[in-house]
Amino acid sequence: MTLTYILFFVGFGALIKGADLLVDGASSMARRFGVSALVIGLTIVAFGTSTPELIVNILASIKGNTDIAIGNILGSNIANILLILGISAVIYPLVVKKGTVWKEIPLALLAVIVLAFMANDALIDSGSFSALTRIDGLILISFFAIFLYYVFGISKVEPADTVETMPHIHSLPRSCLMISGGFMGLVIGGKWIVDGAVAFATGLGVSEALIGLTVVAVGTSLPELATSAVAACKKDVDIAVGNIIGSNIFNIFWILGVSAVIRPLPFSPMFTSDIFMTVLATLLLFVFLFIGKRHILERWQGICFIALYVGYVAYLIIRA
Repeated sequence: MTLTYILFFVGFGALIKGADLLVDGASSMARRFGVSALVIGLTIVAFGTSTPELIVNILASIKGNTDIAIGNILGSNIANILLILGISAVIYPLVVKKGTVWKEIPLALLAVIVLAFMANDALIDSGSFSALTRIDGLILISFFAIFLYYVFGISKVEPADTVETMPHIHSLPRSCLMISGGFMGLVIGGKWIVDGAVAFATGLGVSEALIGLTVVAVGTSLPELATSAVAACKKDVDIAVGNIIGSNIFNIFWILGVSAVIRPLPFSPMFTSDIFMTVLATLLLFVFLFIGKRHILERWQGICFIALYVGYVAYLIIRA
């Protein structure tokens, strides 16, 4: 059992390093075959930073640990806004583009509202059992396809210099080795995390949902934290904000969609308050952009986000 606990934390390192190798190797291979940096940034890099959540959710769904799968996504989305954007704003005030304010943030809000209706069948029909079914999963994936269409539409009008510089082009064998090693790290790390989360929940006498909403959610969000914090330090605020909002949309439409298609996810009424918190965090982000300096997330607002996240975690512990 002690080894399971150790591997739980080692798994986060394997997961993050695996995502890094996968993105670097795939980006290098794409450049070698003439794919533009812009397309690489909007596809491989965007998918890569969310692979930890994806792998953990797929493994949790296969094993039947559905509370971890749902808790991971809701917890990650809450941590992305309140913790990661909060830290990034404290490092450097974040200027948010008009398109992000009026299109992407509302789309992130729509994603969580759609999830709230899909997952709470019992609230609409008292005789129903609340769950994300395979049909719900396919609908979420359809929304994701529309989001990708929107993103590629944006890529045609955005100048190429708004995208991060892609990594050095490696040899083809090395790129293949990096992709294989990265995928292996993701799978092994994801398995250790799921197994460890179940062991922690059992050993501490708490629900798998609590572990999923806190430790697993923050751990799988470390790539987003690293990307946004470094971008804020470099004053590259478009990346800092866009990375988080895009990740939140990706998490619900794609990752939960795939998870539900693999295995229908029973939805505990306990998660309703966490959905409400996700809605509140997204709305608060939108409102803050009109308080003080317009379309700027200031340092004091970042501090408010962090304080709210600490309060939310305290609530989860008390609830458990």
